[in-house]
Amino acid sequence: MTSTDDGRLADLGYTSEFRREMSLWANFSLGFTYLSPVVGIYTLFAVSLATGGPPMIWSLLIVGAGQFLVALVFGEIVSQYPLTGGIYPWARRLWGRRWAWMTGWVYLVALLVTIASVAYGAGPYLSAFLGIEVSTTNTIMCALVILAVAVSVNLAGTRVLAMAAIIGFTAELVGALAVGGWLLLTQRRHGLDVLFDSFGAGSESGYFAAFLAAGLIGIFQYYGFEACGDVAEEVPDPTRRIPKAMRMTIYVGGAAATFVCLALLLAVPDFGAVISGASADPVSEVLTTAFGPTGLRVVLGVVLLSFLSCALSLQAAASRLLYSYARDGMIVGSEPLSRFSAVRHVPPYALVVAAVVPALVVMGSIVSEDALVKIISFATLGIYLGFQMVVLAALRARLRGWRPSGPFTLGAAGLAVNVGALVYGVLAIVNMIWPRTPDAPWYDNWLVALSGLVVVGLGALYLFAARPHEHGAAPAGDAIQEER
Repeated sequence: MTSTDDGRLADLGYTSEFRREMSLWANFSLGFTYLSPVVGIYTLFAVSLATGGPPMIWSLLIVGAGQFLVALVFGEIVSQYPLTGGIYPWARRLWGRRWAWMTGWVYLVALLVTIASVAYGAGPYLSAFLGIEVSTTNTIMCALVILAVAVSVNLAGTRVLAMAAIIGFTAELVGALAVGGWLLLTQRRHGLDVLFDSFGAGSESGYFAAFLAAGLIGIFQYYGFEACGDVAEEVPDPTRRIPKAMRMTIYVGGAAATFVCLALLLAVPDFGAVISGASADPVSEVLTTAFGPTGLRVVLGVVLLSFLSCALSLQAAASRLLYSYARDGMIVGSEPLSRFSAVRHVPPYALVVAAVVPALVVMGSIVSEDALVKIISFATLGIYLGFQMVVLAALRARLRGWRPSGPFTLGAAGLAVNVGALVYGVLAIVNMIWPRTPDAPWYDNWLVALSGLVVVGLGALYLFAARPHEHGAAPAGDAIQEER
């Protein structure tokens, strides 16, 4: 199979230096730990519950359905173009160099910020595990420790990454089922009817607006499946295995996230206290009550392993994107960023960048009172922009004659799924940037949209000033040409 994979890669214009040491289960585990049900739910549970009350759980199902459409589109693309870096090379083949460069730029910045958000979100749990005060300074220090451990594991190579991903997946899934099951058995305080009761949340702005704001928990939850494609040159038979791993990530990750969220919701003793702000950390309160001090430390250990696994997967995805850029000569520092470790067969300098930049973001968060929400909001917006730039490129190519030719295709349903994925993604982006704090200064109210404009604007300035898209001779825009 390796010779066939290498032949296919040669047909696409590349010779890979990676080793194909990542099985289907390891590839799925990478996507699962990136999506990470525990990280997504534990990070935003309190904020979403306070904003939208218990019905916020329905956003997990709505967003899951929308992102499943995106995963299907990505599956078709990676099946035809199994290239390291995922979103950037896909956009390159579907549209062209300029579009690919901007797509990769937006996605890269968002990935680096997402790594920071995961490390920062882990900070309070690591502080609690170590028995130290949960403060901004300690959170930042703990986040830096998470980043350092993650990059150390990544530098050990693909086989170690694959093993770590499987261990992280197993621990997270077993931990999520065990914790959720125990909460439902011993701490259930409500019936399922609470899932339809807002308990006064959103009474000022109207509940629909509150539900959309609380939906950030679902929007933040359902990405990570694309990481399966970011490491395409490290997976045997990637044209078949990666689309399957992407779908499995949505199925299993979404089910686990919904289960964890349901168990926590039914164990919260006083929704009104959370909504009013009197109870600021309902997750820790529920877990402490359910497991006591000793059991809580075990649970926190599993949670921390989930955060670490998530950071590992994110760093791997970001480093492969950087490497893919550099391999085509499309970014400053292409020579070192495309350099490979002869022993570990990973790009070490790209991995270092994927740790250092998030560390700088984490340290910069000291100036913001609600740093976590702001970091997550921007990171999620950037990821969704990158996704939809690929979805739009696929739709444009499809309308101009492209027919996916990999082993995995949607056939006649492809156009409808592509349109549905684009409509969903645009609506999700609008929801993310919509201002919801009218009493705040205008720049704070529009912070997410402004941050997105700044990133796109800086990328556009660099694109037109330095013209990086003119470097290298890798194929571009040939998806349509292949059909002619």
